Amino acid sequence: MRTLFTSLLLVFLFVNPLMAQERPIEIEDELVNNRLNLYAVNKNLQDFDVILYVNGTGFKQRAGKPRAVRVPARSRVEVSSLIIERGQEPKYTYTIEVQEELSRRSLVREVELIKIQPKWPLTIYKTTLCVANCDTLTAALDESPYLYTLTEIDAYPKVREQLKKLIVGGEERLNEMDTPIVMMGGKMYLTLTTYEEVMSTMEELE
Repeated sequence: MRTLFTSLLLVFLFVNPLMAQERPIEIEDELVNNRLNLYAVNKNLQDFDVILYVNGTGFKQRAGKPRAVRVPARSRVEVSSLIIERGQEPKYTYTIEVQEELSRRSLVREVELIKIQPKWPLTIYKTTLCVANCDTLTAALDESPYLYTLTEIDAYPKVREQLKKLIVGGEERLNEMDTPIVMMGGKMYLTLTTYEEVMSTMEELE
């Protein structure tokens, strides 16, 4: 049985604050039987070695200095496992050391790949006639590292009404469109049909 353990005291300290990661490594915990497993979550497109130092009460942990664990790009990896003492409620604090320079001696463990947010939140609006173009784009996004939102506008009349007001040509233009409507960075794009075009445009946004 797995449950998330929430009544914990967490302290974040990044030993290397000037590291290259755009997004900090996050620590999540999960209670599995009498163990509290701690996971490092890397939402970057770069691999890191992570060392987790844990202090607290109500649990036991492996003796000795913690070893670095490889946490690949966009992944969730177990970096520590605490044995909960009988009848105790574990409370812990931790510090985390993130290393950009990867070591051959770091531990390699089972990796759970995750999806991450792109540089800007991405929404794809699919019109009735957008079949091939939309399917090609969404298939590529499904294979990509990134999260996105797909909305079929015919299923959401209010969304359709809003888009109709924003698009030159209104209802008539909307009914004829066979390309996706791409929203990102607060801007709307009507001519982007491939994953490469979407990513290139996103990189140009400020």
